[in-house]
Amino acid sequence: MKNRSKSILAFGAVSMLALAGCAASEESETVGNGNDDNKNMSIAVFNGWDEGIAASHLWKAILDGKGYNVELEYADVAPVYLGLSEGDYDLSMDVWLPVTHAEYLDEYGDKIVDLGAWNEESRNAIAVNADAPIDSLEELAANADLFGNRIVGIEPGAGLTLATTDNVIPGYGLEDMEYLTSSTAAMLTELQTATDNGENIVVTLWEPHWAYGVFPLKNLEDPQGALGGVESIHSYAKSDFKTEFPTAAGWVENFEMDLDMLYSLENAMFVDYDGQDYAPIVAQWMEDNQEYVDGLTS
Repeated sequence: MKNRSKSILAFGAVSMLALAGCAASEESETVGNGNDDNKNMSIAVFNGWDEGIAASHLWKAILDGKGYNVELEYADVAPVYLGLSEGDYDLSMDVWLPVTHAEYLDEYGDKIVDLGAWNEESRNAIAVNADAPIDSLEELAANADLFGNRIVGIEPGAGLTLATTDNVIPGYGLEDMEYLTSSTAAMLTELQTATDNGENIVVTLWEPHWAYGVFPLKNLEDPQGALGGVESIHSYAKSDFKTEFPTAAGWVENFEMDLDMLYSLENAMFVDYDGQDYAPIVAQWMEDNQEYVDGLTS
């Protein structure tokens, strides 16, 4: 567990530094290897969304290896959509549909381009410690005191936060519980503390996430479907991405990654590794999964 504690603390510092930058497009240069793509690319990465962090680092390594110059720019969800719509970012790889990011797509969908889903096995959840005395959201209100009358959430602007606020809390009569929103890093710290102390805890979480392999957790049943069902993770880009990056756009459009492969990458980056320099970790993972990686650009 010590690896995660250090990494969670370090993540906050990295995110704050990254927020200072917003990817401005540099002068166009062409990549070699006979294609007409621009060389410089920015990938916007949602703070705290580790599946997006993993996929973005993977594609940075792949594209850098093909002669691109890729910058990862960390930001919260709302600024990413605004930045994509205004062309400040070129690409983002962690758009959840049909429910989680529906409000953002309603606002910005006609100004950005869907490059397709790369995973269709994901879902939002309200999770508790595995030995908690309840199994369903329908039981939570009557047992709120066992969880300190608190639900620990993630970033205020996240789609999961909106779904919890708009659907879960009123749908299951949880208005008397305190709903804390701050950051994914803060939620994970609370989860670590509760686990260490053998305490009950309720958190907003999602699959895929490495936390399910590190902490003893179970998802509460959602008979009302307040969190939606299975979600797809899409890559979205600025409106002229296919014109500026036609070759890369084709690769990303064909990108697929199942849960087993994604968890393998997440575990290598966030569980087995204690640090923030992901480049050598991703490089080793790519070497270990060379046939899969080669297929992404074939």
